[in-house]
Amino acid sequence: MKKMKYIGVPWIGEIPSDWKMIAIKYLAYYNSDTLEETTDETFEFDYIDIGSVVNGQGITQLQHMNFASAPSRARRIVQKGDVILSTVRTYLKAVATIEEFVTPQIVSTGFIVLRAKEQAILARFLYFAILSENFISEVEAHSVGISYPAINASSIVTFKIPTPSLSIQSKIVSYLDAKCGKIDSIITREKAIIKKLKEYKLSMITETVTTGLNPNTPMKDSGIEWIGKIPGHWKLVPFKHILRERTEKNVPVQTDERLSLSIDKGVTLYSEKTTNLDRFKDDVSQYKLAHIGDLVLNSMNMIVGAVGISNYFGCVSPAYYTYYDNEENHVTARFCDYLFRSKTIKKVLFSLGKGIMAIDRGDDKINTCRLKVSRDDLRSLKLPLPDTCEQATIIDFLDKKNVEINSAIAKKQSIIDKLTEYKKSLIYEVVTGKKEV
Repeated sequence: MKKMKYIGVPWIGEIPSDWKMIAIKYLAYYNSDTLEETTDETFEFDYIDIGSVVNGQGITQLQHMNFASAPSRARRIVQKGDVILSTVRTYLKAVATIEEFVTPQIVSTGFIVLRAKEQAILARFLYFAILSENFISEVEAHSVGISYPAINASSIVTFKIPTPSLSIQSKIVSYLDAKCGKIDSIITREKAIIKKLKEYKLSMITETVTTGLNPNTPMKDSGIEWIGKIPGHWKLVPFKHILRERTEKNVPVQTDERLSLSIDKGVTLYSEKTTNLDRFKDDVSQYKLAHIGDLVLNSMNMIVGAVGISNYFGCVSPAYYTYYDNEENHVTARFCDYLFRSKTIKKVLFSLGKGIMAIDRGDDKINTCRLKVSRDDLRSLKLPLPDTCEQATIIDFLDKKNVEINSAIAKKQSIIDKLTEYKKSLIYEVVTGKKEV
């Protein structure tokens, strides 16, 4: 059994007795190459910003541009094998290695670029050492700032990492490349299944709320291109005649329970949010009321499905629209909730959006860029509507199917989460010498 030693660094613990703790600045060059301001304006490259790197996935997208159109932070030149780590918004844990490329790649000045000194450390070992969850957590701990935490590159390179001989590094890299490759392959497969399940769920909702459950029902032309044919006994009704808008203000203050709205979870308690993407003012009297059973729509994000039924009495942002019905179990509001989540309606809402442009990513995915759907356009929108009895039947069917699909998705996500945690643990155990390979 190998002999271990404690080196006095809590996040590392013990390392093999023949390993050394060496500061990164002695193992790698950092921020070595930078684009000069005199660079030819026609120089083309693929740009990598902080948002292009996802924790655990590496670089997920490249933005092709020339120097003339590039942001001022597009300055750091990278080479194959370089390791990049975000020094701003460090909570994102953005770490990646630069793979082989043809078009020159430039990264944001928000990254520190580490280039291994070949006589001291292998580039891949450096990558795994930086990727270690404990190392990234240490970077976070030394960052300054709350909403925009950052750390100087000069501080990061003073951090020491466990460093074995080059021969051991080579064995570790081979082992982790093989193990992590298998893990990543399984995760990719499980994500593909989740994507298909979500696509099926969306298609099922779209088909059901526009054609009903009976395939033998006679159909009629709706006269509206985006709707197509609908069951013959259904009606086309402007939204303003389907639900009533709730205009109650929280004055005098009736509740200080603040509600939030997300694409995935619908209406939730703001106090349970884990991100600060939308912030409320302290004065809750400035907000609108939402009652249990109300349909809540985000005027800015409904184009990507930010709608939901409220299970709470609370207050919502003035940017939200709130609608209600007087039906038992709020059946019509719930039917409209499914309608606004359908692929067909989201495309129509996108066409109605006004404001800053959005980016269509394909596969029915849109990067929201604050396209607002006006109250008048929303109220004038004609929607296919069956009677309340059929609405209830459709809702019951969709609720049950969604439970089944969401359960299947949750099981797949659980597998991904466990594999992700195992991968993190494995990397930490190996790069600190606790697990021998």
